[in-house]
Amino acid sequence: MTASRRPTELLAPAGSLDMMRTAFAYGADAVYAGQPRYSLRVRNNSFDKLDALAAGIDEAHAAGKGFYLVANIYPHNAKVRTFERDIAPVIGMKPDALIMADPGLMMMVRERWPDMAIHLSVQANTTNYASVRFWQSMGVKRIILSRELSLDEVAEIRDACPEMELEVFVHGALCIAYSGRCLLSGYFNHRDPNQGSCTNSCRWDYKVHAGTETASGDIQTCSSAPAMGNPRDFGTVGTALGGGPRHAEANRTWLLEEGSRPGELMPIEEDEHGTYIMNSRDLRAIEHVQRLVDIGVDSLKIEGRTKSPYYVARTSQGYRRAIDDALAGRPFDLRLLGELEGLANRGYTDGFYQRHHTPEHQNYLRGHSESGRSLLVGEMVGFDSARGLAEVEVKNRFGVGDTLEFVQPDGNFTATCTHMEDADGAALDMVPGSGRRIRLALPAGANPAQPCFVARFV
Repeated sequence: MTASRRPTELLAPAGSLDMMRTAFAYGADAVYAGQPRYSLRVRNNSFDKLDALAAGIDEAHAAGKGFYLVANIYPHNAKVRTFERDIAPVIGMKPDALIMADPGLMMMVRERWPDMAIHLSVQANTTNYASVRFWQSMGVKRIILSRELSLDEVAEIRDACPEMELEVFVHGALCIAYSGRCLLSGYFNHRDPNQGSCTNSCRWDYKVHAGTETASGDIQTCSSAPAMGNPRDFGTVGTALGGGPRHAEANRTWLLEEGSRPGELMPIEEDEHGTYIMNSRDLRAIEHVQRLVDIGVDSLKIEGRTKSPYYVARTSQGYRRAIDDALAGRPFDLRLLGELEGLANRGYTDGFYQRHHTPEHQNYLRGHSESGRSLLVGEMVGFDSARGLAEVEVKNRFGVGDTLEFVQPDGNFTATCTHMEDADGAALDMVPGSGRRIRLALPAGANPAQPCFVARFV
């Protein structure tokens, strides 16, 4: 394998200035953010104002960090007509690169701003070295490879294209189609994923009903259909990728009913690859960081511009440690699996990186994921130096006697909660949930001048 010619970059999401600052504090080398009109994140994006975007780029550069601007929609004509006008002031702010997918928009940037670096978005679905060479000939600086590649395929592309910068996703939500090309949101809500307004229809609450076919081929509901449980589990029914016999249950007709549309039954259609209307698990590939570093991948990317600062703190901290361990030749720290398990997730998968795990390997990873699991319960928002107490904004329930983890950029600290009090100094045994502020002591070694998230071990 070709050794990396540059230090492996950790690239984190930023939907706001606060999220960007958190990412940098917890170890990210660069962030990516986007203008809502031209990127795939319209909601929860505070960079819709040019002054916020300018402040983010300037602040990142002052800290020696990178800032990439996402403009990766596949636009209809109306957005093409406004693109140059809207992108001109952004390019004037000197982001480190534009992340783009549409060839027409890339051509417009190339013609007017030939020195502007372009990174090819994962939306372009680059899955082979020939495509990488094509985009390289078009002047693209970096390729964000498709999520559907195995580790060996990534290595083959690196060997065939040694001069091209390569980036891969290692953590976050997965689409149930090739990245961003799902039609569910457009079908249900007329909100097109490739225009940045996806409603994540694949993650709604669906019920599964058994059905029968009439002689004419019409599908009818069986009134005596048994309960099927979580529809995600049904995704395992049918054949696996690569062929093989169909499961007996795959010969039956099944119907989906979405929670907010009672009575509207949609048939599940399946071909030799499986079904397509199911929620994917979330990507977590931290155990593959060593191999990706050895391959020479230039940037490891975390998904989640609409997530919380705690999410970006935990993921940046975990993958920073994994990258540093890999570069230093230290073995992978299995505790990182458990630390990421405490984040909100739909169950984890390592995606397509390694197609077949042995049952022993699966159980090994799962056991370490479940141990050391912690959940966010608060965020430090101030510190009373006179009394030596941190002011914590409560996010979730916790109380005296709980084992707490204090998550900071320079390291995490564990302590049992022995005392906490309200704003008036009255002792509390428990706080039931968000919307309150309490005070408690920081453990020895914690730095009151640093950001701090408080988690409870479960």
